[in-house]
Amino acid sequence: MILDNCEIPVVGAPMAGGPSTPELAAAVSNAGGLGFLAAGYLSADELDARRQRTGQLTRRPFGVNLFGSGDPADPAAVDAYAGAIAADARAVGAGLGTARYDTDDWNDKVRYLIQNPVPVVSLAFMIPSRDLVNALHGRGSEVWVTVGTPGEARRAAAAGADVIIAQGAEAGGHRGGDGDDPDAATGLLALLQLVTAAGPVPVVAAGGIATGAAIAAALCLGARAVQLGTALLDCPEAGTAAVHRAALHPAGPGDPPRTRLTRAFSGRTARGIENEFLRAHTAEAPAAYPEVHHLTSPLRKAAREAGQAGYVNLWAGQAYPLTRPAVPAGELVEALWSEARDVLVRTRSRYL
Repeated sequence: MILDNCEIPVVGAPMAGGPSTPELAAAVSNAGGLGFLAAGYLSADELDARRQRTGQLTRRPFGVNLFGSGDPADPAAVDAYAGAIAADARAVGAGLGTARYDTDDWNDKVRYLIQNPVPVVSLAFMIPSRDLVNALHGRGSEVWVTVGTPGEARRAAAAGADVIIAQGAEAGGHRGGDGDDPDAATGLLALLQLVTAAGPVPVVAAGGIATGAAIAAALCLGARAVQLGTALLDCPEAGTAAVHRAALHPAGPGDPPRTRLTRAFSGRTARGIENEFLRAHTAEAPAAYPEVHHLTSPLRKAAREAGQAGYVNLWAGQAYPLTRPAVPAGELVEALWSEARDVLVRTRSRYL
């Protein structure tokens, strides 16, 4: 298993849409963890270019993450939502995109990874078929599956997953399992206990992990490793937009803005820092991914470029105020692991 060869039990989350870069993946792997490339929203050719670049930056293993796709949404619901957000698009000087259904170049990217295998392929938004798992295994790739509920974990294990990524409701960005009901989201503390009790498949813990103490806690609950996402967003190697980086470090008195689950930006449940667009449209946003993602894409792009944080999908986990500013990814991974080990030693000496 790849994790057995990692000196540090830390995985760099694949964060599609900008933050995930070859430089970030390589930095995590070079530090002794396991970096990931996000293939979401990329063509197979774009994935190849990023994979080649990552291979130039590290000789250590790294993984690639793919998005699955659900069924097409109700066009009437998407049209109604387009009408509801048209004024927001005008406010940032943008139009709305074409709300289309696609499979994110799924067939070509799977074909690419079969022909050009990587050590690990992780999957989000789906529970794979046994045939897909067998095909990837046949090329020497481990298959990791992201889940958000015990039921998803059981189905992933039955499909032959080598590792289950247990993503708690605290996590920033999209929910990674195949379910999308925000009311079914389970916190990481409970989810880890339920998933590790259910079977022997190794588990990686994800969601709200920002400190060495949190890493230690996840390992004590049976996780084989932890996955960091939000904690890496402000690293210089990440491709995070400037407006997003600034939102991670709110200034001024009082509590920082909270995070909320929303479908407003993409049509799929995701956690982000609360802003004007999220507050205005969460209640009416349909379950319509990727149609809403394409619909809001020009709006979000214009807002990022203009620094208008109120209209940007500021994906972040609940512990985002603990994000350390501008620390290189390798240094951050090493520092957090050192802190986790200190916590484990102190805890052992105190109670054993």
